[in-house]
Amino acid sequence: MSESLKTISPVDGRAYVERALAGPKQIAETLARAAAAQKEWKKTALADRQKALLKAVEAFVAHKDKIAEEITWQMGRPIGQSPGEVRGFEERARAMIALAPEALADVDVGAKPNFRRFIRHEPLGVVFTVAPWNYPYLTAVNSIVPALMAGNAVILKHSHQTPLCAERFQQAFDAAGIPKGVFQHLHLSHADTARVIKAPEVGFVAFTGSVSGGKMVEAAAAGRFIGVGLELGGKDPAYVRPDCTLAHAVENLVDGAFFNSGQSCCGIERIYVHADVYDPFVEGFVELTRKYKLGDPTKPETTLGPMVRTQAAQFVRKQIADAVKQGAKSLVNPKGFPAHAPGTPYLAPHVLVDVNHKMAVMMEESFGPVIGIMKVKSDDEAIRLMNDSPFGLTAAIWTSDADAALRIGDAIDTGTWFMNRCDYLDPALAWTGVKDSGRGCTLSALGYEHLTRPKSFHLRVTI
Repeated sequence: MSESLKTISPVDGRAYVERALAGPKQIAETLARAAAAQKEWKKTALADRQKALLKAVEAFVAHKDKIAEEITWQMGRPIGQSPGEVRGFEERARAMIALAPEALADVDVGAKPNFRRFIRHEPLGVVFTVAPWNYPYLTAVNSIVPALMAGNAVILKHSHQTPLCAERFQQAFDAAGIPKGVFQHLHLSHADTARVIKAPEVGFVAFTGSVSGGKMVEAAAAGRFIGVGLELGGKDPAYVRPDCTLAHAVENLVDGAFFNSGQSCCGIERIYVHADVYDPFVEGFVELTRKYKLGDPTKPETTLGPMVRTQAAQFVRKQIADAVKQGAKSLVNPKGFPAHAPGTPYLAPHVLVDVNHKMAVMMEESFGPVIGIMKVKSDDEAIRLMNDSPFGLTAAIWTSDADAALRIGDAIDTGTWFMNRCDYLDPALAWTGVKDSGRGCTLSALGYEHLTRPKSFHLRVTI
């Protein structure tokens, strides 16, 4: 009997999906089929690839209500919020499809008598995408759509928590008439995931997940001389200056901290507030946090669902308990959230003050509904603390002074710098991280450079 995966829903602890894992024969056939299909797909005119992928987007969006429901049951996001992922998927997919003609156009290096010279964007072959559960479509689309537009074939391995997402991708591409083998998915064990990375048919690996997972991917790809894109963890900071619009800062940052139960790689996990506005900011932040409703994510009134697993919730509970033992103060009473229960994935939002960088909750990725808020006296202190982290995915500032925002942003070690917003990916901008947040780039025209290789043409046309 073949191995299987079982998805336990955080909603009620019951098995929601069970699927057989791919065996050696299926894996080998999938790889061979992808390699063969890619050779033909790359010959397909770019305009025809565009038409096919736009059809796939339309086919996907046509099932938006069912897809949203599946997201909620698989990973626990409130049903009122899950449709937003379908809208985000569509936005990013259409943006990357639209960018393709310019991003993939031959690069003319200038005239030279008797010669024709240009650089062509050559597809890499088979792209292996390994996607996470927390934003199961938004993370996967970042590599899948541009990889296909660039003439690559794609094999998708999705998280065991969200296996239906891989199948929904497959259904959409099949409905659009994408040639067989150009897009495929596999349900894989960790060991077989590593074997696929090592397979000679694979020319690029796009991974989104933990730092430890990223190290596994790099180890598996070592010595193969292929590209590896890594979007890993985050401990994203925010800085609230005294010249901000306070109500807007509070509203944005509560949402940035607690949306998706804090389970976002680019969610806000630590906040530095200037002393001049610290007290009113904290007061407003706590007041708004208390208005969240923790509970059954299938109910429309729920605004905060369970974490993905009880184990994940226990990790955050320990961070909170350790911080309190070290002197932190928790300002939100869990008793205000009846669904909050130790030993379950249901965890009330926590707002911690009197925190410092000796506490794990301010240095290690939490990936849950907890935020630490520190008082600072100056921009320089905020910069120092924001950079005091092994991560560097996004960082944000709330201020009315755009020049100050640019000056401070230049000093921050981060992949994306926000002013007066957070926790959002603009598909026109490069999505990238520094330090332990990963390497490589997706989205924007630059994202296409990581899914292709330059091929130079040097033609002597007159002898």
